[in-house]
Amino acid sequence: MRKMLAAVSRVLSGVAQKPASRVLVASRNFANDATFEIKKCDLHRLEEGPPVTTVLTREDGLKYYRMMQTVRRMELKADQLYKQKIIRGFCHLCDGQEACCVGLEAGINPTDHLITAYRAHGFTFTRGLSVRAILAELTGRRGGCAKGKGGSMHMYAKNFYGGNGIVGAQVPLGAGIALACKYNEKDEICLTLYGDGAANQGQIFEAYNMAALWKLPCIFICENNRYGMGTSVERAAASTDYYKRGDFIPGLRVDGMDILCVREATRFAAAYCRSGKGPILMELQTYRYHGHSMSDPGVSYRTREEIQEVRSKSDPIMLLKDRMVNSNLASVEELKEIDVEVRKEIEDAAQFATADPEPPLEELGYHIYCSDPPFEVRGANQWIKFKSIS
Repeated sequence: MRKMLAAVSRVLSGVAQKPASRVLVASRNFANDATFEIKKCDLHRLEEGPPVTTVLTREDGLKYYRMMQTVRRMELKADQLYKQKIIRGFCHLCDGQEACCVGLEAGINPTDHLITAYRAHGFTFTRGLSVRAILAELTGRRGGCAKGKGGSMHMYAKNFYGGNGIVGAQVPLGAGIALACKYNEKDEICLTLYGDGAANQGQIFEAYNMAALWKLPCIFICENNRYGMGTSVERAAASTDYYKRGDFIPGLRVDGMDILCVREATRFAAAYCRSGKGPILMELQTYRYHGHSMSDPGVSYRTREEIQEVRSKSDPIMLLKDRMVNSNLASVEELKEIDVEVRKEIEDAAQFATADPEPPLEELGYHIYCSDPPFEVRGANQWIKFKSIS
Protein backbone atom coordinates (compact mmCIF):
# COMPACT_ATOMS: atom_id res chain seq x y z
CA MET A 1 0.00 0.00 0.00
CA ARG A 2 2.84 2.39 0.90
CA LYS A 3 4.54 1.74 -2.47
CA MET A 4 1.27 2.45 -4.27
CA LEU A 5 0.75 5.70 -2.36
CA ALA A 6 4.32 6.75 -3.10
CA ALA A 7 3.84 6.05 -6.82
CA VAL A 8 0.58 8.06 -6.90
CA SER A 9 2.31 10.91 -5.03
CA ARG A 10 5.14 11.00 -7.60
CA VAL A 11 2.68 11.14 -10.50
CA LEU A 12 0.66 13.93 -8.88
CA SER A 13 3.77 15.94 -8.02
CA GLY A 14 4.95 15.58 -11.62
CA VAL A 15 1.68 17.05 -12.87
CA ALA A 16 1.86 19.85 -10.29
CA GLN A 17 5.35 20.80 -11.45
CA LYS A 18 4.16 21.40 -15.03
CA PRO A 19 3.25 25.05 -15.69
CA ALA A 20 -0.52 25.45 -15.65
CA SER A 21 -0.43 27.35 -18.94
CA ARG A 22 1.28 24.44 -20.73
CA VAL A 23 -1.37 22.01 -19.45
CA LEU A 24 -4.14 24.34 -20.65
CA VAL A 25 -2.55 24.81 -24.09
CA ALA A 26 -1.95 21.07 -24.51
CA SER A 27 -5.54 20.21 -23.64
CA ARG A 28 -7.21 22.85 -25.81
CA ASN A 29 -8.44 22.16 -29.34
CA PHE A 30 -7.33 24.92 -31.71
CA ALA A 31 -8.52 25.57 -35.26
CA ASN A 32 -6.07 24.52 -37.97
CA ASP A 33 -6.70 27.64 -40.05
CA ALA A 34 -8.93 30.68 -40.42
CA THR A 35 -9.96 33.04 -43.22
CA PHE A 36 -9.49 36.79 -42.82
CA GLU A 37 -10.48 39.86 -44.79
CA ILE A 38 -7.57 42.16 -45.61
CA LYS A 39 -7.45 45.73 -46.88
CA LYS A 40 -7.73 46.18 -50.64
CA CYS A 41 -4.57 47.53 -52.23
CA ASP A 42 -4.57 50.73 -54.28
CA LEU A 43 -3.52 49.89 -57.85
CA HIS A 44 -1.62 51.64 -60.63
CA ARG A 45 -1.67 50.28 -64.20
CA LEU A 46 -3.11 46.99 -62.92
CA GLU A 47 -6.57 45.66 -63.74
CA GLU A 48 -6.66 43.42 -60.68
CA GLY A 49 -4.59 43.15 -57.53
CA PRO A 50 -3.97 40.80 -54.60
CA PRO A 51 -6.95 39.01 -53.01
CA VAL A 52 -8.97 40.72 -50.28
CA THR A 53 -9.31 37.52 -48.24
CA THR A 54 -6.59 35.12 -47.15
CA VAL A 55 -6.19 31.93 -45.14
CA LEU A 56 -3.85 31.83 -42.17
CA THR A 57 -2.87 28.45 -40.76
CA ARG A 58 -2.17 28.03 -37.06
CA GLU A 59 1.39 26.92 -37.87
CA ASP A 60 2.11 29.98 -40.00
CA GLY A 61 0.46 32.31 -37.49
CA LEU A 62 2.64 31.09 -34.63
CA LYS A 63 5.72 31.31 -36.86
CA TYR A 64 4.95 34.89 -37.91
CA TYR A 65 4.18 35.92 -34.34
CA ARG A 66 7.48 34.52 -33.04
CA MET A 67 9.47 36.15 -35.84
CA MET A 68 7.88 39.59 -35.37
CA GLN A 69 8.25 39.40 -31.61
CA THR A 70 11.91 38.42 -32.04
CA VAL A 71 12.60 41.39 -34.32
CA ARG A 72 10.81 43.74 -31.88
CA ARG A 73 12.73 42.46 -28.83
CA MET A 74 16.03 42.41 -30.72
CA GLU A 75 15.62 46.07 -31.69
CA LEU A 76 14.70 47.07 -28.14
CA LYS A 77 17.79 45.25 -26.86
CA ALA A 78 19.92 47.05 -29.48
CA ASP A 79 18.50 50.35 -28.22
CA GLN A 80 19.48 49.41 -24.66
CA LEU A 81 23.00 48.31 -25.66
CA TYR A 82 23.48 51.54 -27.62
CA LYS A 83 22.49 53.68 -24.64
CA GLN A 84 24.98 51.68 -22.55
CA LYS A 85 27.63 52.59 -25.19
CA ILE A 86 28.24 48.92 -25.99
CA ILE A 87 26.99 49.50 -29.55
CA ARG A 88 28.65 52.51 -31.19
CA GLY A 89 28.33 54.38 -34.50
CA PHE A 90 25.26 54.37 -36.71
CA CYS A 91 22.23 52.33 -35.65
CA HIS A 92 18.80 52.48 -37.30
CA LEU A 93 16.01 50.50 -35.61
CA CYS A 94 12.90 49.06 -37.30
CA ASP A 95 10.53 48.39 -34.37
CA GLY A 96 7.02 49.07 -35.64
CA GLN A 97 7.89 47.86 -39.14
CA GLU A 98 8.03 44.12 -38.34
CA ALA A 99 5.14 43.23 -40.67
CA CYS A 100 7.25 44.42 -43.60
CA CYS A 101 10.30 42.18 -43.16
CA VAL A 102 8.35 39.13 -41.97
CA GLY A 103 5.52 39.54 -44.50
CA LEU A 104 7.88 40.01 -47.45
CA GLU A 105 9.84 36.89 -46.52
CA ALA A 106 6.58 34.92 -46.20
CA GLY A 107 5.70 35.83 -49.80
CA ILE A 108 8.92 34.74 -51.55
CA ASN A 109 11.24 31.73 -51.77
CA PRO A 110 14.54 31.31 -49.86
CA THR A 111 16.29 31.24 -53.26
CA ASP A 112 14.98 34.71 -54.12
CA HIS A 113 17.13 37.75 -53.43
CA LEU A 114 16.75 40.84 -51.25
CA ILE A 115 18.67 44.08 -50.87
CA THR A 116 17.76 46.99 -48.61
CA ALA A 117 19.01 50.24 -47.07
CA TYR A 118 20.56 50.74 -43.63
CA ARG A 119 17.47 49.87 -41.52
CA ALA A 120 18.38 46.24 -42.07
CA HIS A 121 18.35 44.28 -38.79
CA GLY A 122 14.88 42.78 -39.33
CA PHE A 123 15.63 41.65 -42.88
CA THR A 124 18.93 40.13 -41.75
CA PHE A 125 16.98 37.99 -39.28
CA THR A 126 14.18 36.98 -41.66
CA ARG A 127 16.75 36.02 -44.31
CA GLY A 128 18.03 33.36 -41.93
CA LEU A 129 20.71 34.76 -39.62
CA SER A 130 20.54 34.25 -35.86
CA VAL A 131 19.96 36.98 -33.28
CA ARG A 132 23.40 36.14 -31.84
CA ALA A 133 25.11 36.87 -35.17
CA ILE A 134 23.19 40.14 -35.57
CA LEU A 135 23.77 41.51 -32.06
CA ALA A 136 27.42 40.41 -32.14
CA GLU A 137 27.82 42.35 -35.40
CA LEU A 138 26.26 45.40 -33.78
CA THR A 139 28.78 45.19 -30.92
CA GLY A 140 31.68 44.63 -33.36
CA ARG A 141 32.58 41.08 -32.25
CA ARG A 142 34.17 38.16 -34.11
CA GLY A 143 30.96 36.14 -33.89
CA GLY A 144 29.05 38.77 -35.87
CA CYS A 145 27.66 37.98 -39.32
CA ALA A 146 30.34 40.19 -40.93
CA LYS A 147 33.04 39.20 -38.39
CA GLY A 148 32.46 42.44 -36.48
CA LYS A 149 33.58 44.67 -39.36
CA GLY A 150 30.27 45.75 -40.84
CA GLY A 151 28.19 46.99 -37.93
CA SER A 152 24.56 48.04 -38.12
CA MET A 153 24.42 49.06 -41.79
CA HIS A 154 26.47 46.26 -43.36
CA MET A 155 25.07 42.83 -42.62
CA TYR A 156 24.88 40.03 -45.16
CA ALA A 157 23.49 36.51 -45.52
CA LYS A 158 22.83 34.04 -48.33
CA ASN A 159 20.81 35.84 -51.02
CA PHE A 160 20.81 38.98 -48.85
CA TYR A 161 23.02 41.84 -49.99
CA GLY A 162 22.76 44.25 -47.06
CA GLY A 163 22.51 46.77 -45.48
CA ASN A 164 23.75 49.72 -47.62
CA GLY A 165 24.78 53.06 -46.16
CA ILE A 166 24.43 55.36 -49.18
CA VAL A 167 20.88 56.64 -49.57
CA GLY A 168 19.20 55.00 -52.56
CA ALA A 169 22.41 53.40 -53.88
CA GLN A 170 21.10 49.87 -53.29
CA VAL A 171 18.31 50.30 -55.86
CA PRO A 172 20.51 50.11 -59.01
CA LEU A 173 22.31 47.17 -57.35
CA GLY A 174 18.97 45.43 -56.89
CA ALA A 175 18.19 45.95 -60.58
CA GLY A 176 21.59 44.39 -61.32
CA ILE A 177 20.78 41.35 -59.18
CA ALA A 178 17.48 41.00 -61.06
CA LEU A 179 19.45 41.22 -64.34
CA ALA A 180 21.64 38.33 -63.13
CA CYS A 181 18.49 36.29 -62.35
CA LYS A 182 17.22 36.83 -65.90
CA TYR A 183 20.62 36.35 -67.53
CA ASN A 184 21.17 33.03 -65.75
CA GLU A 185 17.62 31.95 -66.65
CA LYS A 186 16.71 31.18 -63.05
CA ASP A 187 13.17 31.39 -61.74
CA GLU A 188 14.27 33.92 -59.14
CA ILE A 189 13.39 37.52 -58.37
CA CYS A 190 14.99 40.38 -56.42
CA LEU A 191 13.23 42.49 -53.79
CA THR A 192 14.81 45.95 -53.86
CA LEU A 193 13.89 48.10 -50.87
CA TYR A 194 14.29 51.81 -50.13
CA GLY A 195 12.58 54.38 -47.93
CA ASP A 196 10.31 57.32 -48.67
CA GLY A 197 13.29 59.63 -48.10
CA ALA A 198 15.32 57.86 -50.78
CA ALA A 199 12.37 57.79 -53.19
CA ASN A 200 13.36 61.19 -54.60
CA GLN A 201 16.86 60.05 -55.61
CA GLY A 202 17.56 60.26 -59.35
CA GLN A 203 19.34 56.91 -59.52
CA ILE A 204 16.10 55.18 -58.51
CA PHE A 205 14.35 56.47 -61.63
CA GLU A 206 17.30 55.37 -63.76
CA ALA A 207 16.94 51.88 -62.28
CA TYR A 208 13.18 51.96 -62.99
CA ASN A 209 13.86 52.75 -66.64
CA MET A 210 16.44 50.03 -67.20
CA ALA A 211 14.37 47.42 -65.33
CA ALA A 212 11.29 48.21 -67.43
CA LEU A 213 13.30 48.32 -70.68
CA TRP A 214 14.82 44.88 -70.03
CA LYS A 215 11.77 43.42 -68.21
CA LEU A 216 13.81 42.51 -65.15
CA PRO A 217 12.22 40.35 -62.39
CA CYS A 218 12.54 43.09 -59.77
CA ILE A 219 10.05 44.21 -57.12
CA PHE A 220 10.86 47.80 -56.19
CA ILE A 221 9.58 48.32 -52.63
CA CYS A 222 9.22 51.70 -50.95
CA GLU A 223 8.92 51.39 -47.17
CA ASN A 224 6.97 54.55 -46.47
CA ASN A 225 7.20 55.17 -42.72
CA ARG A 226 5.99 58.79 -43.19
CA TYR A 227 9.28 60.48 -42.29
CA GLY A 228 12.60 60.73 -44.14
CA MET A 229 14.93 61.41 -41.22
CA GLY A 230 12.95 64.24 -39.57
CA THR A 231 11.03 65.44 -42.63
CA SER A 232 7.44 64.36 -43.24
CA VAL A 233 6.64 62.98 -46.69
CA GLU A 234 4.29 65.90 -47.38
CA ARG A 235 7.16 68.38 -46.98
CA ALA A 236 9.63 66.34 -49.05
CA ALA A 237 7.63 65.06 -52.03
CA ALA A 238 5.36 66.83 -54.51
CA SER A 239 3.53 63.49 -54.89
CA THR A 240 3.32 61.05 -51.99
CA ASP A 241 1.76 58.33 -54.17
CA TYR A 242 5.03 56.40 -54.20
CA TYR A 243 3.41 53.36 -55.82
CA LYS A 244 2.75 55.49 -58.93
CA ARG A 245 6.30 56.82 -59.14
CA GLY A 246 7.34 54.14 -61.63
CA ASP A 247 4.95 55.76 -64.15
CA PHE A 248 5.22 53.06 -66.83
CA ILE A 249 5.79 50.36 -64.14
CA PRO A 250 2.65 48.93 -62.50
CA GLY A 251 2.34 49.55 -58.76
CA LEU A 252 0.31 48.81 -55.66
CA ARG A 253 -0.04 50.50 -52.27
CA VAL A 254 -0.17 48.07 -49.34
CA ASP A 255 -1.06 48.26 -45.66
CA GLY A 256 2.43 47.65 -44.31
CA MET A 257 1.21 47.21 -40.72
CA ASP A 258 -0.76 44.06 -41.60
CA ILE A 259 1.46 41.05 -42.13
CA LEU A 260 -1.23 39.18 -44.08
CA CYS A 261 -1.74 42.11 -46.43
CA VAL A 262 2.04 42.33 -47.01
CA ARG A 263 2.29 38.57 -47.58
CA GLU A 264 -0.50 38.46 -50.16
CA ALA A 265 0.75 41.56 -51.99
CA THR A 266 4.26 40.08 -52.13
CA ARG A 267 2.96 36.78 -53.52
CA PHE A 268 1.02 38.72 -56.16
CA ALA A 269 4.03 40.86 -57.11
CA ALA A 270 6.37 37.85 -57.16
CA ALA A 271 4.03 35.95 -59.49
CA TYR A 272 3.86 39.01 -61.76
CA CYS A 273 7.66 39.19 -62.02
CA ARG A 274 8.13 35.45 -62.51
CA SER A 275 5.65 35.50 -65.40
CA GLY A 276 8.10 37.60 -67.46
CA LYS A 277 6.10 40.84 -67.39
CA GLY A 278 8.97 42.84 -65.93
CA PRO A 279 9.26 44.92 -62.74
CA ILE A 280 6.51 45.99 -60.36
CA LEU A 281 6.46 48.62 -57.61
CA MET A 282 5.10 48.21 -54.07
CA GLU A 283 4.59 50.94 -51.47
CA LEU A 284 4.32 49.62 -47.91
CA GLN A 285 2.61 52.13 -45.61
CA THR A 286 4.29 51.54 -42.27
CA TYR A 287 5.58 53.37 -39.18
CA ARG A 288 8.72 53.38 -37.06
CA TYR A 289 8.41 53.86 -33.31
CA HIS A 290 12.00 54.98 -32.74
CA GLY A 291 13.62 58.01 -34.31
CA HIS A 292 15.43 57.87 -37.63
CA SER A 293 18.66 56.88 -35.89
CA MET A 294 19.95 56.85 -32.33
CA SER A 295 20.77 60.56 -32.38
CA ASP A 296 17.12 61.35 -33.20
CA PRO A 297 14.68 61.23 -30.26
CA GLY A 298 11.86 61.04 -32.79
CA VAL A 299 9.53 63.51 -31.05
CA SER A 300 10.72 66.90 -32.35
CA TYR A 301 8.83 66.56 -35.67
CA ARG A 302 5.91 64.40 -34.52
CA THR A 303 3.90 64.22 -31.29
CA ARG A 304 4.05 61.48 -28.69
CA GLU A 305 0.28 61.20 -29.14
CA GLU A 306 0.75 60.30 -32.81
CA ILE A 307 3.17 57.51 -31.92
CA GLN A 308 0.88 56.22 -29.17
CA GLU A 309 -2.13 56.23 -31.50
CA VAL A 310 -0.30 54.04 -34.03
CA ARG A 311 0.81 51.69 -31.22
CA SER A 312 -2.73 51.35 -29.89
CA LYS A 313 -4.55 50.97 -33.23
CA SER A 314 -2.14 49.59 -35.84
CA ASP A 315 0.68 47.73 -34.09
CA PRO A 316 1.52 44.76 -36.38
CA ILE A 317 2.15 42.30 -33.53
CA MET A 318 -1.04 43.31 -31.72
CA LEU A 319 -3.10 42.96 -34.93
CA LEU A 320 -1.84 39.41 -35.58
CA LYS A 321 -2.28 38.43 -31.92
CA ASP A 322 -5.90 39.63 -31.84
CA ARG A 323 -6.71 37.80 -35.06
CA MET A 324 -5.23 34.53 -33.83
CA VAL A 325 -6.85 34.64 -30.39
CA ASN A 326 -10.28 35.69 -31.71
CA SER A 327 -10.21 32.91 -34.36
CA ASN A 328 -9.09 30.18 -31.95
CA LEU A 329 -5.75 29.75 -33.73
CA ALA A 330 -3.91 30.33 -30.45
CA SER A 331 -4.53 31.27 -26.83
CA VAL A 332 -3.24 34.26 -24.90
CA GLU A 333 -1.31 31.86 -22.64
CA GLU A 334 0.42 30.20 -25.59
CA LEU A 335 1.49 33.53 -27.06
CA LYS A 336 2.77 34.64 -23.64
CA GLU A 337 4.93 31.50 -23.56
CA ILE A 338 6.41 32.51 -26.92
CA ASP A 339 7.10 35.98 -25.49
CA VAL A 340 9.02 34.45 -22.59
CA GLU A 341 11.04 32.18 -24.90
CA VAL A 342 11.87 35.11 -27.20
CA ARG A 343 13.01 37.28 -24.29
CA LYS A 344 15.33 34.49 -23.11
CA GLU A 345 16.75 34.06 -26.63
CA ILE A 346 17.44 37.80 -26.84
CA GLU A 347 19.09 37.91 -23.41
CA ASP A 348 21.32 34.93 -24.27
CA ALA A 349 22.28 36.58 -27.57
CA ALA A 350 23.06 39.87 -25.81
CA GLN A 351 25.34 38.09 -23.33
CA PHE A 352 27.19 36.46 -26.22
CA ALA A 353 27.44 39.79 -28.06
CA THR A 354 29.07 41.47 -25.06
CA ALA A 355 31.37 38.58 -24.06
CA ASP A 356 32.62 37.52 -27.52
CA PRO A 357 36.09 38.96 -28.35
CA GLU A 358 36.63 41.75 -30.85
CA PRO A 359 38.50 40.86 -34.07
CA PRO A 360 42.28 41.42 -33.75
CA LEU A 361 43.84 44.35 -35.58
CA GLU A 362 45.87 42.09 -37.88
CA GLU A 363 42.59 40.80 -39.40
CA LEU A 364 41.58 44.29 -40.53
CA GLY A 365 42.33 43.48 -44.18
CA TYR A 366 40.78 39.99 -44.21
CA HIS A 367 37.81 39.00 -46.40
CA ILE A 368 38.09 41.75 -49.02
CA TYR A 369 37.69 39.13 -51.76
CA CYS A 370 36.05 35.73 -51.44
CA SER A 371 38.54 33.43 -53.18
CA ASP A 372 41.74 35.33 -53.99
CA PRO A 373 45.28 34.40 -52.88
CA PRO A 374 46.64 36.43 -49.92
CA PHE A 375 47.89 39.94 -50.68
CA GLU A 376 48.95 43.07 -48.77
CA VAL A 377 46.72 46.07 -48.06
CA ARG A 378 48.19 49.49 -47.33
CA GLY A 379 47.21 50.99 -43.98
CA ALA A 380 46.83 54.63 -42.94
CA ASN A 381 50.31 55.31 -44.36
CA GLN A 382 52.66 53.50 -46.74
CA TRP A 383 54.64 51.86 -43.93
CA ILE A 384 51.63 50.12 -42.39
CA LYS A 385 50.71 46.90 -44.17
CA PHE A 386 47.88 44.47 -43.46
CA LYS A 387 47.65 40.99 -44.90
CA SER A 388 44.39 40.12 -46.66
CA ILE A 389 43.19 36.52 -46.55
CA SER A 390 39.94 35.45 -48.22
